Amino acid sequence: MSEYILITGGAGFIGTNVARAYLERGQRVQLFDNLSRAEVEQNARELAAEFPGRVQLVGSDVRQKRELERAVEGASAVFHFAAQVAVTTSLEDPVRDAETNLIGTLNLLEALRRRGEDVPLLFTSTNKVYGCLAGVPLRKREARYEPEDEALAREGVSEKQALEFLSPYGCSKGSADQYVLDYARSYGICATVFRMSCIYGPYQRGSEDQGWVAHFLRRTLKGEPVTIFGDGKQVRDLLYVGDLVEAMRVAVENIESCAGEAFNIGGGAGHSASLLEVLREIQGLTGLHPEIRFSEARLGDQRWYVSNNSKAARVFGWRARTSVRQGLKNLMEWYSGRPELIGQSALQVV
Repeated sequence: MSEYILITGGAGFIGTNVARAYLERGQRVQLFDNLSRAEVEQNARELAAEFPGRVQLVGSDVRQKRELERAVEGASAVFHFAAQVAVTTSLEDPVRDAETNLIGTLNLLEALRRRGEDVPLLFTSTNKVYGCLAGVPLRKREARYEPEDEALAREGVSEKQALEFLSPYGCSKGSADQYVLDYARSYGICATVFRMSCIYGPYQRGSEDQGWVAHFLRRTLKGEPVTIFGDGKQVRDLLYVGDLVEAMRVAVENIESCAGEAFNIGGGAGHSASLLEVLREIQGLTGLHPEIRFSEARLGDQRWYVSNNSKAARVFGWRARTSVRQGLKNLMEWYSGRPELIGQSALQVV
């Protein structure tokens, strides 16, 4: 295979969307994925069938150094999405979490360093590197939390926020985040970090542990109860995956300006919603009203987090564009073509 875009975790939710964007532009992609998550192999098959001859799947793991080195050799750009993504799983098995998220990232950085060429690398970190934001005083409104500081509520959390790694997942992703930035500074690797908020959209199946927007929508469409951990007033800024893919593409195209920098990437204040508000939006779109169950809040959960995207806007001219309602409609339309995911033959958006 000639020069390609390398995507670790490439058969997953975000990886599939990034791969599709590059394939539609006529480029080749290599999906480097251990296929450990349910249904991701189907994503790879779908891409290969739609773009014959331009998709290569390497069924391997970022903990496998030699396989990773071979993959890096032919890459024109690298998107590093392979990760253990659930806080709950990290608590159950912190060693494996660290081996995948931290050591796997170090393996990739070393492979790029040994190659010795300017290959752009984009690493996806998380807003969890900022901890639970315990130092931010909040007000409790009818359906959401919001900061007492009006400027913070209006603008969101910037990259100047102090790092605080809570949970093994926060530690492994946060440490990898810092290693990527340091390799850019110490070794000149063309690497940038996206600290992402709540991403949702097509190819996301969703679960209680990861992808809660898709999880809420699927449970509603299937007529199943929805469990909320905490009181449901926790706020996130929601970013539609198409907007994220555009941010990633533009950042890699402008890697000279982005290398060695971290960017908070999310929907921003204009696309923020609490868990309860998202459920109300889903109910309005579907006309369905699932049973809602409440359970104890989870360790390290942020009661409020909204990204300040101004640095990304300033450095590479990006902003979120898709409304939450439109993004949910798009996800529902994607589900309508995959009735096996929702147990229905068709969907009608209200």
